Amino acid sequence: MTVYDVARALPGIEELRDHSRGLAMLDAVLSPQWEGRYYSYDAHWSDTEQLASMKDGEGGEYTIVLSPAGAFARVFDHESPISPYGPLAGGETWPGVLDGVPDAFRAYLTEPAFLDEDDVHVTTACLWRETGDTAWRTGPVDLTELTDHEDPDGAARFLALLTDRTPEAYARWASAYYETAVDLDAVRHVLALRPLTQEVVTALHPGLDLADLAEDRAEIGYP
Repeated sequence: MTVYDVARALPGIEELRDHSRGLAMLDAVLSPQWEGRYYSYDAHWSDTEQLASMKDGEGGEYTIVLSPAGAFARVFDHESPISPYGPLAGGETWPGVLDGVPDAFRAYLTEPAFLDEDDVHVTTACLWRETGDTAWRTGPVDLTELTDHEDPDGAARFLALLTDRTPEAYARWASAYYETAVDLDAVRHVLALRPLTQEVVTALHPGLDLADLAEDRAEIGYP
C-alpha cells in the first residue's frame, strides 16, 4: 500500500477530527505521562488551527493540521526508502511528495515544526483535503521502482488507525503497544466521544482518577 491507497481510505475531515480526538483521549487515559503516548491532539495549536499527531518513539510520526481551509497531513517514516535521510533521496524530500499542495496549505511547506535544521521538509507522504472537497489529494509521487517494499512511504502503517477506525482495531493495537488488556466497551465509548466517566476511566486504567485528566481533556477538546 502507498499514500494513494490511504487517500482513498481516509474519512472526511470532521470524522477524522473526531476520531483523532478519541484516539488522543484513549492514549491519555492509558498513558498519563505524555512522553509515553502515541497519539495526541492539540485543539489550540493556534487561534484557527488544531493538530492531530502521532509519534512512535522511534522516529516515525505524522501531523495533521485541521483549519478552516481543510486538512493537511504529513507522514514521516525514518525507515522508508524515500526518507530524506536515506541513500536514495540525497538529503531532500522525495520528488513529487509535496508537489501540487494548494495555496490554502502552502504555509505548511515552510512550517518550522515540519522542517529539519537544513530546512528540509521531513516528510515521506503528504495528503490534503480542502473544505468542501470530496476526496483526499496527494502529489504525483513515483514509487514504481519500490515495488519490493510493502509500505514504501509509511502512510499505510502510520495512518492505519485512521483508515481502520473500528474500536476493535484500536483495542488490538493498544493491547500490544501498552502491554495491557484494553476494555473494548470503554474504547467504543471514548471513540464515540461520549462523556468521560470514572467508570470508563477505571475500565481502561484502574487507579486513575477522572479529575487527573482535566488538563488533557481541555487540550484535546474532548466534549
